[in-house]
Amino acid sequence: MSWFIEYYDDSALMIKVKETLFESKGIQHIQIFETAGFGKMLVLDGKIQLTERDESFYHEMLVHVPLFMVDEPKKILVIGGGDGGTVREVLKHNPDEVVMVEIDDTVINACRKYIGIDGGALEDERVTVLIEDGMEYVENCKERFDVVIVDGTDPNPVSESLVKEDFFNNCKRISNIFATQAQSPFIQKEYFIEIYKSIKKAFENYRIYINFVPTYPLGLWSYMIASKNEIEPDYDKIKQRWLERKISTKHYNPDLHVASFALPEWLKKEVKGD
Repeated sequence: MSWFIEYYDDSALMIKVKETLFESKGIQHIQIFETAGFGKMLVLDGKIQLTERDESFYHEMLVHVPLFMVDEPKKILVIGGGDGGTVREVLKHNPDEVVMVEIDDTVINACRKYIGIDGGALEDERVTVLIEDGMEYVENCKERFDVVIVDGTDPNPVSESLVKEDFFNNCKRISNIFATQAQSPFIQKEYFIEIYKSIKKAFENYRIYINFVPTYPLGLWSYMIASKNEIEPDYDKIKQRWLERKISTKHYNPDLHVASFALPEWLKKEVKGD
């Protein structure tokens, strides 16, 4: 047994590791561990991306919040998400087409072999997987999507373009609704504010929502949803769609959907002037 430690500022998270299943250094430093209490765990450049035990907390809120705010989400674009969890959740809405753009095919191959949380989603005939840079894809894209979802890593040389205003402007051009993970507003304030300010410049309408993911930095995680149209969670509509689509989840439900938009006072102050 050994310990994996993820450091952030003056704190850290320790998880007991039973075995290293995979490690590769290329575009990113990829590690996959078998842990003692959280199942298999994916780490990119020293940052935990998922554990089997709580990945649903993250993927379900990233996907179902924007998709349940659409009458019929038929065409979805996912930027990043090489582990397959986001596409898995998108397919529960029975779309006609899903495009996933991932820059690092080693992540896809390693996750399918050693973790498998996609449950075969990446092999679904409705899914097209493209190995290319997400920023370049949206710059050159001539199609439109009902929803665009960004499932990216912490901002680093590989993913930093995905938190810039130009990227969000291009996503606005090709989508009706846009959603992205937005880091921890508590322990990663600089990352969160950078994403928030860029989205604020690109979109007329935007909202922050939050959720608890135990193995992410100190547990609190944020997301942002944006659109040309007003964004106002309607509980009755969301509940009706939830019942009609008969989607099975481990974490998400309509009550949590609406509650996630209620922000604590300290976070409201962080974005005061919005």
